[in-house]
Amino acid sequence: MNTKALFKLSYGMYVVSSKKDDALNGQIANTVFQVTAEPPQISVCINKENLTHRFIQESKIFTVSILEREAPMEFIGRFGFKSGREVEKFKGIDYKLGITGAPVVIQNCLGYLECKVTNNIDVGTHTIFIGKVAEAEVTKDGEPMTYAYYHKIKGGRAPKTAPTYIKEQ
Repeated sequence: MNTKALFKLSYGMYVVSSKKDDALNGQIANTVFQVTAEPPQISVCINKENLTHRFIQESKIFTVSILEREAPMEFIGRFGFKSGREVEKFKGIDYKLGITGAPVVIQNCLGYLECKVTNNIDVGTHTIFIGKVAEAEVTKDGEPMTYAYYHKIKGGRAPKTAPTYIKEQ
C-alpha cells in the first residue's frame, strides 16, 4: 500500500487551544473540519499523549485559531514541536480568553472558533472531539495556510503525534 496517497488529502493549519484550571495550552493541528451547519459544530482530532488532549477532555472546551498563510515557522514550531509541559506556549503571544474561558490565539491568525464539546470518539492513538460553536469571529482578511503549503513552501513536517504523521520509508 502506498500511504503517500494520504498526502494528497487537503487540510488547513490551525492552533487548537484549551485550558485546565488556570493553565493554558495549545498545539498545531491540521485535522479540523465542520461537522454540521445547524447547529454549527466542528471536530478536531488530538493525540492522547498531547497535553491539549487532557485539557480538552477535562474542561470540555476548545478553540480553533485559523493560521494565516504567512505565519512564520518559528510561530508554528512553538505550538507544533514544543510541549506545554516544558514551555509556556502563550508567553509573548497575542491571545485573549474567549467566552468559554479558553485561550484564543490572535497572532498570525485570520479568525477563530470557540467550542463546547458535545461528543468524542476514541480512535486509538487519538480522540476526535466534536464541539458546538459557541463563538466565532473573523479577525482579518487573508489566505489561510494549507497543510500542502506548509510542506512544500515552508518545508514543514508533521510531528510524530500528528494524525497525519507517516514514518519515512
